[in-house]
This record gives sequence, structure tokens and C-alpha cells, in this order.
Amino acid sequence: MEAIRKQASRLREQVAKQQQALLKKLGHFGNDGLNPDEEELHCHQQVGDLYKSTTAAKHFQKDIIRRAEGFISISSKQMVIVRRFAQDCCQYGTANQSSTLPLPEVASQIGSCRGSMEKEREALHRIISDQVSTPLRALVTDSQLEDARLLVRHYDRLRQEVEAQGTEVARQRSKQGDGSAVENSIELHLAEAKLDELKSRMKAVRKEATFAMSSVEAQQQEKTFQQLLLMVGAEKSYHQSVLSLLEKLHSEITQDEQLTTPTSDSHSVRSDWSVQVTDRGADSNTSRSTPHGLGDKDDTFFIAKEPGSVLTTQFNEQLEELLFLFQGDKM
Repeated sequence: MEAIRKQASRLREQVAKQQQALLKKLGHFGNDGLNPDEEELHCHQQVGDLYKSTTAAKHFQKDIIRRAEGFISISSKQMVIVRRFAQDCCQYGTANQSSTLPLPEVASQIGSCRGSMEKEREALHRIISDQVSTPLRALVTDSQLEDARLLVRHYDRLRQEVEAQGTEVARQRSKQGDGSAVENSIELHLAEAKLDELKSRMKAVRKEATFAMSSVEAQQQEKTFQQLLLMVGAEKSYHQSVLSLLEKLHSEITQDEQLTTPTSDSHSVRSDWSVQVTDRGADSNTSRSTPHGLGDKDDTFFIAKEPGSVLTTQFNEQLEELLFLFQGDKM
């Protein structure tokens, strides 16, 4: 319907321009206003722009309402899932609260935090529904815009009548040299009077329609802007609250982790290894004189990793002495 109306308006403008060009050629066009002048064309364009602007704003308001309702619907389903998860965490923490392990306490903290987060989300839903969607829906269904559109349609009809009457006046003027001059003069006078009346009515309705459409446009722009600002502010407050809850939860979990993690004792490790040769069955002199002392099971050996140390040198000397005695026995 809107496309048909626009097409008809364009056709009327084309016809008016053709009439204007024809009257100029016939010499019947002057400053008497038979056709729309520049001011009238400008005002007509202004009314058309206001009509387009208010229509676009109304469609945008409908889009906001639909998207807000869709957001609330999807987010409400998420709330159900998250609240079940929070209940599971709290139930596990309550059932195992006597345990000394950290997991039940952490689960209870997460469940409590998630419950608080979902309360914040529910508050956001209420703000969007009550303070954003509902006022915008009232603007969309308000009769003020429809009343302004009726004035615009009335103005368009009067404009068509003015154009048609201007054509009739031009036709009467073209007949001035034909037939009865008195009769033609009367008809021309009546046609011109009707044209003046129509033009006067058209200008009055045009002003009224322009004022009404301008008021609707200003209201649409202001109200929609305020509702969007309110929605953004509500979302900002929601995310800040959620962030604060998550930071507190993370701090508590980190603190619990630090308290439950055992601290390992620091032991110093020596860089060198001592070498001990212990003979539990005999003294050191017997060990030197007995070649079988090398294979004694009671002896304990600790091999040094640092060559050149004092204990390593002593071990080497004892080993050479045992080998020397062993070779002597073979001989």
C-alpha cells in the first residue's frame, strides 16, 4: 500500500510538471499560481520526508520490541539451566560439608555466586520488559501518528484537487476568445474562486499536517533514544554486578587453594658424595691383609661423584693396596 501511494505521488508530480510546461508554451502560465510554485514543492517534499521518517522510526521501534522479547526469551532459558547448575553445586557442598577436602566448599561458593548472578539477570529482564519494551509498544500503537498520517492524506487529496482545478482554470482562459464572452468570464471567475479556496484549504491542512508530523517525529526520536539509553545503562549495571561477583568468587577460590596446598620441606642436597667403607666383621688392618675383604657382603660402598676429593683418594689407595695383596697371593 505504501509503495502504491508513493508511485501515485510521483505520477502526480510528473503530470503537474507536464501541465506547467504545456501552459508555458501556450502562454497561459504566469504568477497567478495555477501550478505549484517552488515554496509549495518544498513544503510538499518536507511533508513527504516527515512521513518517511516517522514510518522508519515506527518500524525501528517494532524491531526493538521484537529483539528485546527474543532476548528475554532466550536468556530465560539460559537462566533455567544455570540455576539448575547452581542447585547441583549447593547440594554437593551441603552433602559433603563435613569433609576436609576443599571441593565441597568451592562448590557451595560457586552455587551461591551463580544464584546471585541469575538474580541480576532477572532484574535486567524486568527493566528491559517494563521500561523499554512496554513504552515503545505504547508509542507504536498510539493514535497520534495515525492522526498525523490522516492529515497528510487529506493534504495529498487537496493538492490533487488544486492541480485539477488549475487545469480547469487554464482551460477556461483558453476559451476567452470563443463563444459568449460573458458566459466564459463567469465560468472563469467561478473556476478561479474555487481554485483560490482549494489552495487556501490546502495550505492550512499542509501546515497542520507538517506540525503534527513534526511533533510525532520529535516524540519518536526522543522516546526511542531514551529507551535505548536506558537499556544500555541497565546492561552496563548488570555486567558490572556480574563482574564484581565473579571477582569475589575467584578471590575466595584462590584463597582456599593457597590454604589447602601443602608446603614441601626444603632439603639441602650436598654436591659431593662421601665414600665410606665399613667392615662390620673386622678392623681396618684385617681388611688390608685379607684379599677377600673386597667381596665381603658386609661392606658398604658409597662412590663419590667428584673426582679428586679426599675420600675418593683414600678409596683409591685402599683399592690399590687390596689389588697389590691379591696379586702377591697369586704369585
